[in-house]
Amino acid sequence: MKTLFFLILLFGANLLFAQMPDSTYVKQFYDKTEVQIPMRDGIKLFTAIYTPKDKSKTYPMLMQRTCYSVEPYGATKFEKSLGPSKYLMHDGYIFVYQDVRGRWMSEGVFDNMTPNIPGNDRKNKTATDEASDTWDTIDWLIKNVKGNNGRVGQWGISYPGFYTAAAIPDAHPALKASSPQAPISDFFFDDFHHQGAFLQSYIAAMAVFGYQHDKPTNKSWYDDKIMRFYAQQPKDGYNFNLEIGPLKNATEKYHKDNFFWQQIVDHPNYDEFWQKRNLLPHLTNVKHSIMTVGGWFDAEDLYGPLNIYKKIESSSPSTYNTIVMGPWSHGDWARERGFQQVNHIYFGDSISTFYQREIERKFFNTTLKEGAQPKLPEAYMFDCGLKVWKQFTEWPPKEIQPFKLYFGEKGKLSINEPTKTDGVFEYISDPAKPVPYTSQTEGLVFTPRRFMSDDQRVAASRPDVVTFQSEPLSEDATLAGEIIAKLKVSMTGTDADFIVKLIDVYPNDMPNDTKHNPANIIMGGYQQLVRHETFRGRFRNSYEKPEPFKANEITEVNVPLQDILHTFKKGHRVMVQIHSTWFPYIDRNPQKYVDNIYKANEEDFIKSTIRVYGSSVVEIGGGQKAKIDVKK
Repeated sequence: MKTLFFLILLFGANLLFAQMPDSTYVKQFYDKTEVQIPMRDGIKLFTAIYTPKDKSKTYPMLMQRTCYSVEPYGATKFEKSLGPSKYLMHDGYIFVYQDVRGRWMSEGVFDNMTPNIPGNDRKNKTATDEASDTWDTIDWLIKNVKGNNGRVGQWGISYPGFYTAAAIPDAHPALKASSPQAPISDFFFDDFHHQGAFLQSYIAAMAVFGYQHDKPTNKSWYDDKIMRFYAQQPKDGYNFNLEIGPLKNATEKYHKDNFFWQQIVDHPNYDEFWQKRNLLPHLTNVKHSIMTVGGWFDAEDLYGPLNIYKKIESSSPSTYNTIVMGPWSHGDWARERGFQQVNHIYFGDSISTFYQREIERKFFNTTLKEGAQPKLPEAYMFDCGLKVWKQFTEWPPKEIQPFKLYFGEKGKLSINEPTKTDGVFEYISDPAKPVPYTSQTEGLVFTPRRFMSDDQRVAASRPDVVTFQSEPLSEDATLAGEIIAKLKVSMTGTDADFIVKLIDVYPNDMPNDTKHNPANIIMGGYQQLVRHETFRGRFRNSYEKPEPFKANEITEVNVPLQDILHTFKKGHRVMVQIHSTWFPYIDRNPQKYVDNIYKANEEDFIKSTIRVYGSSVVEIGGGQKAKIDVKK
């Protein structure tokens, strides 16, 4: 009878906790303390610690380090929820949040993507980087926080994902699990740049990263800088950015006192400044469990998770190292809206819940509570065409057949069958009338999201976009792994960007999704963007030493796109589009070679006739391994 009573009581308590608002749960079941943890050079980092009120057992610690503030500040003010998900919050952990060096309530000077100091170079015991700050923090926590079980995990999304990844080298022995999520690995290829091309859509957000605070503070010191843009309340980001003109005007009007913007301007190529901020070479000899997470539709950080996983896999093959890629935009796995949709494309219900409960929860609980390796697949990947999860024993998967796409006359795209190679497809690229990156009018957008699955019919109708389309598929075709477009091009100018897009064209009789989309969204013939990448042509031979094109000379340009897992269904078509502007997501290339595009003048921007030759090919999958360390 007592057992029955206990089970009823337990069930009732669990039901109550499930219905209880997270903020109420945090206050009722956790205590909060705030401390300043000293680093090896004497700088103190502000840290908020949430400890379960139940002191009858020990708990592992889960930590997040961030440059975005650990507010609310004050020992009596609580986070609305704790940890990566409510499941882990209810499972019971000691949760730790820390302002990184030079941000908010922490002391010191902030540096964007602080360069890693290799372990064998740590002769100066006061030299610091993100790995040493994390090491010192964990060491202090293990020794000073009562009730911990001696195991620590860390997680973070976006910039906090970088801090998670940056703490992996030379990790503290108590660090047992790291989950970098949408992590930045190299600012020249991710986030602020794509293959060296600047993301102009970020221009209004530079203030967040380019000003130092005078002393620890719980108030923003850069809001007035952001308002230089947003006070104007532009409704059309395309025209607003076009009216800025060359990027040198943005320097004068908005960012002349911004240290990070000035660093970007002063280092347009992949020189030592960027190379030493590349985290990938330092991810060696990894000894604790890693789960890297990303979204297939992340416009900011797709390069980072894929390449961090691959680097650890190649450098530390005996390490427990797994990757999860779902149908999400930036960080969307951390929230649940009931159904998952990117722009007009619906992928299913409760996908984030599945990830949080069945993947992330298992990873941390098994590693940190049980002290064992999680029994998760090597690669948990979402097929965005079939809209199902798939599991692989390695990534890229060798078992899925590779594809080659060839360009033919009259816009024909041939699959695995070479076409005549003497075709020439040309367009006039005009920086004064750049191709919009989205079919929808948007205001100033710091983190573009919707366009990652946007309808490309508007682009296909433009004369400055070349389009190739296959016949309807007679059977399903799964494209998986890495993509490289091997282009043969020429131009009348001396520089150009190349945007290559892989597109899923829906059948004309595709029914509308009236449950998830407005009535005006026609899915028949929809051209869904599946994967894209921008490549700045000047870097075709070296990211460190750019060079101009010779006018009208045929030149090879290899465009590496990010990985894919997408099944093109029977009756669908495969499409490839190529063009040279994509604004204002990507800044405009003048198309006349200049040493530094950030300092280009108005007269440097010229029209250019660009030709793509039929000997070009797009290669997809086959287990090919892309180059990871990109220094040349």
